[in-house]
Formats: sequence, C-alpha cells, structure tokens
Amino acid sequence: MKQLLLVFVGGGIGSTLRYIIGKYLNNAETGIPYGTFAANIIGSFIIGLVLGLALKYNSISSNTILFVAVGFCGGFTTFSTFAYEIHLFLKAGDFTSFALYTIASFIIGFLAVFFGIFLVK
Repeated sequence: MKQLLLVFVGGGIGSTLRYIIGKYLNNAETGIPYGTFAANIIGSFIIGLVLGLALKYNSISSNTILFVAVGFCGGFTTFSTFAYEIHLFLKAGDFTSFALYTIASFIIGFLAVFFGIFLVK
C-alpha cells in the first residue's frame, strides 16, 4: 500500500508541475507545445539521473525510485499529450512542425536520459 501512495503522490506532483509548465510555455498563437517538449526532456533527464544513481550506487531505495521515476516522472512526462499534439500538426497540414517536433522530442529525449546516466558515472 505504501508503494501505491508513493506513486500516487509523485504522479500528482509531476502532473501538476507539467500543467503549470504547459500553461506558461505552450504557445497558443503558433500552436508550438514548448511546455510539453520541456516537460518530456526534463523528465527524461531526471529519470536518467535517478536510475543512473540507482545503478551506480545501489543505495537508492525502491521507494525513492517509485516516487521519483515511476510517480513524478510518469506524471510529469506525457506521451499521450505528445501524440495528440503531433496529431494536431498533421491535421493542420503543418508537416514541418510535425517532423521537427517529433524528431527533436525523440532524439533530445533519448540524449537527456543518456546524459543523466552519463553525469552520474
């Protein structure tokens, strides 16, 4: 039961922070979702750091991993919103934004995870 509560609270904090970032960074005029992009990249970096530390030191508790990696990062990052936003680009016929946002999200997201792991080595 404690593990479920840790994931629940971490997810709530992450989701709330993502909402705030999206509210202030997503650009309604251009439709460019800077907030979603930032949340996904920051969350990827955080999960790289936390799981990298867990692998290196083997001293991070499973409860901390559940709270930060599963809860917070799970609530903070969002694949569903990302998928919806790329759908909107395609629907609007904005293939350039679709391609740039999709490719940048994947490449920079992966690099952020790898960089987080690299920093703790």
